[in-house]
Amino acid sequence: MASTVTTEPSKDSSAASRPGYGQLLRTRGAWTFLLPGFAARQPFAMLTISIVLLVQHTTGSYGAAGAAAAVTGVSMALCAPYSGRLADRYGQRAVLIPGVLLHTLSGLTLTVLALTHAPLWTVFAAAVPTGASVPQIGPMVRARWGVRLKGSPLMTTAAAFESVTDELTFVFGPLLATALCTAVNPAAGLVTEAALTLLGGLLFAASKSTQPQVAAAGHARVEHASALRVPGIRVLIVAFLGIGTVFGGMQVSLAAFTESIGEPGLNGVLYGTFAAGNMLSGLVCGAVAWKVAPRRRLVVAYAALALVASGLWAAHSVLVLAGLGLLVGMCIAPALITGYTLVEDLVPAGARTEAFTWLTGAVALGQAAAVTIAGQLEDRLWGGAGFLVPMGGTVLALVTLLALRSRLESRSRARTVARGVGHRVPVTVD
Repeated sequence: MASTVTTEPSKDSSAASRPGYGQLLRTRGAWTFLLPGFAARQPFAMLTISIVLLVQHTTGSYGAAGAAAAVTGVSMALCAPYSGRLADRYGQRAVLIPGVLLHTLSGLTLTVLALTHAPLWTVFAAAVPTGASVPQIGPMVRARWGVRLKGSPLMTTAAAFESVTDELTFVFGPLLATALCTAVNPAAGLVTEAALTLLGGLLFAASKSTQPQVAAAGHARVEHASALRVPGIRVLIVAFLGIGTVFGGMQVSLAAFTESIGEPGLNGVLYGTFAAGNMLSGLVCGAVAWKVAPRRRLVVAYAALALVASGLWAAHSVLVLAGLGLLVGMCIAPALITGYTLVEDLVPAGARTEAFTWLTGAVALGQAAAVTIAGQLEDRLWGGAGFLVPMGGTVLALVTLLALRSRLESRSRARTVARGVGHRVPVTVD
């Protein structure tokens, strides 16, 4: 129980100084949602690259491939927050089961249309429900951590752990999708993604005991106010849009780069290196007992991300690109982790799944815009021009973050006190 972490002074002191992964993983009931959650989110890392590789193979155009992936991303970004709001209101299981069924059917339909060289608009049409029905496993897992920990110093560790888990999927997902699409069949990546979504999603939905409780009807108006009304969430959305441009820009540009040098199989390796940097820095970030306020950590991490991402376009060799990709990944994790950690203070518990899906949707929207623009740049300009997209996206987001960073100051501490759980402990961690 979270209360055992926050009510005994001696344990509070120990947790504040050493909020470790071992303590986090000993949280009661954690493994009942962690294992199926990992299986269920694995396909998400395969989706965009599988669409890009399939559509590029059938059309011969990175612009068309990027546009198809972008439609999926935009659809997901627009629908994810409503999925999160429904999960907050009716429960995660009620949203997950129909969602994974629709996603599987839509993904298979898109695959058939692409392979049969159907008109491109029909592929785009199938991409809409494919993106709209992407199961929001990551936000749902984070919401379950929030219920279990409730303001303990382990929340930062949990945010880091989830970022590492996300990035672990982005190490294996692109590698698996690329291997399937290049060595088996161009459609194999998307077919596998659909099958894993169905299996993993249903397993996660079956874990009912750890779901956040649905608020009583009498409190529905208070608990289900939109997370978008919180000014700090709107600032975080802009920051996460910029992060999305890094993911999308690199996916398209790395695929184009490796094909231009005649080594398409290196695409998954290079993207996996980028994700590995993210995962490793996430592990370190979660193991540190931070003394610096999260708002300042976010600004510093984002400035480093914008700086390193600005050098990607100048890389002209595999080794240089791998090194820069590793550094970019190492800068992304602290920004993501800190952004997700801020949600705990900025948003009331009844709207957190929605808040997490807004941030996830922002990454997807930034990724969608990036794959479209990067695809056009790769088709029309020089090889590597798509790397200009991560630079532009992160710089613009950094300027916005610097201008509006005051809105990230927590305005919910009074509500935290009212909940009576661990008000003083998070201050010592931050």
